[in-house]
Amino acid sequence: MDENTNTSKTSLRKAVTTWSLFFFILGDVLGAGVYVLIGEIAGIAGGAVWVPLLVALLVALLTAGSYAELATKFPRAGGSSHYVHRAFGPFAGFLAGFFMLAAGVVSVAALSLGFAGDYLSEFIQLPVLLVVVVFLIGLAALNARGISESMGANRVATIIEVGGLLLVVALGFIVLSRGDGDVSRLSQLGTPEHSPFNAVLAASVLAFYSFVGFETSVTIAEETKDPSRSYPRALFGALVAAGAIYVLVGVVSSSAVATEKLSSSDAPLLQVVEAANILPPTVFSAIALIAVANGALLTGIMSSRMAYGMAKDGLLPNVLTRVLPERRTPWVAILLTTLLSMILAFTGSIAVLASTMTLLLLVVFFAVNAAVLVLRKDKVEHNHFRVPAALPVGGMVSSVLLLSQVESSVWLLSLPILAAGLLFAVFAVRYRAKSNVASASADTGA
Repeated sequence: MDENTNTSKTSLRKAVTTWSLFFFILGDVLGAGVYVLIGEIAGIAGGAVWVPLLVALLVALLTAGSYAELATKFPRAGGSSHYVHRAFGPFAGFLAGFFMLAAGVVSVAALSLGFAGDYLSEFIQLPVLLVVVVFLIGLAALNARGISESMGANRVATIIEVGGLLLVVALGFIVLSRGDGDVSRLSQLGTPEHSPFNAVLAASVLAFYSFVGFETSVTIAEETKDPSRSYPRALFGALVAAGAIYVLVGVVSSSAVATEKLSSSDAPLLQVVEAANILPPTVFSAIALIAVANGALLTGIMSSRMAYGMAKDGLLPNVLTRVLPERRTPWVAILLTTLLSMILAFTGSIAVLASTMTLLLLVVFFAVNAAVLVLRKDKVEHNHFRVPAALPVGGMVSSVLLLSQVESSVWLLSLPILAAGLLFAVFAVRYRAKSNVASASADTGA
C-alpha cells in the first residue's frame, strides 16, 4: 500500500470555508461565559465594565496574531501542542496539548451540567445525569457525522446566540429610553476594595476568559480549504465582532441595572431582560440553552482534534488518529474526549478543575507566543500570515501580567493538574522514543 493511501486514511477532509471558520470562532468566543461574567466583572471594576472588556480584547488580539501566523504556516489539527512541539520539543508540546485538553474536556463537562440546570428547568424537569448523557452523546454524534454538519449547526446556533445578545442590547436601550437607567455608572471605575488601576487588571482576567475560544479554531486549520487566506480574516473579524458585542452588552447592562444588583446576580443579563419587562424569561432561557450547546459542541471539536493532532505527532497512542472512512472525522478521539467529559460530569470534580482553566490557558498562550518567535527560522514553501515580532512579545508580557493577577488559591488548585501533566509528559516522551526506536529497527531489518 503506497504512502498516499496510508495518509488518506488518517487525513481530515478540507471542508471549512472562511465564513464557516468565522462563525466557528465567533460562536466559540461568544460562549456561555458572557451570560454570567458581566456581573462578576462589575463586582470588581464597578460600573465601567466596558473598560476591562476592551483591555481584554486588545490582549486577546496580541496572542491571536501568533495563532494566525502559526496556523497558516503549519495548518495541523494539533494546534497549540503542534506549535510548541516544533519549537521546544515533545515534552513541552505534550504539556501544551495536555493543558488544552484538560481545559477543553472540563469545559464540555461543565457546559453539559449547565445545559441540564436551571435554564432547562424553565421548560422540563429531568434527572441531571440523564440529560448530561443524552446531551454529550448527541454532541459526539454530530461531531462524528462530519465537520460540515457541525459547522452548519454552529452557524445556526451562532446567529441565534448573537441575536440573543443583540436582543439584550436592544432591551437595555429601551430601559434607558424610559429614563429607568443611569448612564453615569459607565464612568465609575473601581470599588472600595479595588483602586481603578487594580480594578482594571483584576477584572481583565475575568474579561479575558470571555474571549477564550479563539485558540480552539487552530485545531480545524487542517480542515480549512485555504487556511493562509481564510484563517486571519476569520480570526480577527470574529474577535473584533465579539469585542464590539461584549462592549455593547457591558454598556447597556451597567446602565440599565444597578451595579450592586448586577454583580450579585448569577444571571446578570436576565436582569436586563426583566428590567425591560417585555419578553418572558423562557425566551432568554431558550437562547441561553442554545449558547451552552453551541459552546460545548465547538469545544468538543477542539478537544477531539487536539487529541488527534497529538497522536499524529506521536505524543498520544496512534489509535487516536483513526478516522471514519467516509466522514473523515477522528472517531476514536471523539469517543475518548466525550467519555472523559462524561466521567467528570458524574464525579462532580468540575468546579476544582474549572477554576484553573484560565491559568492553564494563559500558560499555553505564553508558550505559543514564544514558539512563534522560535519558529521564524523554519521556512515553508507556501505563503502564510506573519505578524511583527512586537506582537508575540506583547502577548508573552500580557500573559505574565494576567497570571500575576490570578489568586493564590487558584494556583494551589492547579498543582495537581500541573503535576499530572509533567508526569504524563515524561511517559509520553518515553513512549514516543521507544516507538521511534522500534520503527527504526523495523526499517533496518527490512
